[in-house]
Amino acid sequence: MVHSMTVPQGTSTKHNALRKKPAEKLSRSILKAVSWRVLGSIDTFLLSFLVLKFGGNLLPIDIADTNSGLVATAATIAIVEVVTKIIIYTVHEQIWTRIDWGQQLNDGEAGDQKRRSIAKTATWRITATLDTTLLAWFFTGSPTAAITIGSLEILTKLVLYYLHERFWNKIGSRKTA
Repeated sequence: MVHSMTVPQGTSTKHNALRKKPAEKLSRSILKAVSWRVLGSIDTFLLSFLVLKFGGNLLPIDIADTNSGLVATAATIAIVEVVTKIIIYTVHEQIWTRIDWGQQLNDGEAGDQKRRSIAKTATWRITATLDTTLLAWFFTGSPTAAITIGSLEILTKLVLYYLHERFWNKIGSRKTA
């Protein structure tokens, strides 16, 4: 037997309250993108440099073997990534602001549950790792180096991104930045 429940007019359910919340402001999405990109670019630079510096002994990577050449290649990957990732991240944030799943009300404001942060982390990581791998391949000319950088990045950035999401959730969900 199925029971239906009617909610009196003027009464909002938790779900309806979440739906009525405005989408995250574009300015907040941009600030989140920039703060994430700073963390992400440092991580990409370090991973790229370490793979190119020490991976040559273990992997078939043919990259300029001077430290300045390795630094320049790693820096180029990280710098170009700044532009591509800010654009991709902002679009990712705007898509997620239109999805109600995993939101909850905290003191009258919508916030993200941990499962939502995990799902956002996974969708972002897939997209971002593909971008990094393609950029690394383009700038190193080595698919092996690119796949190695992308694979290591999955591990480091999953943790960093989750912590970044939780930090932004703590400083106030949906507020104009």
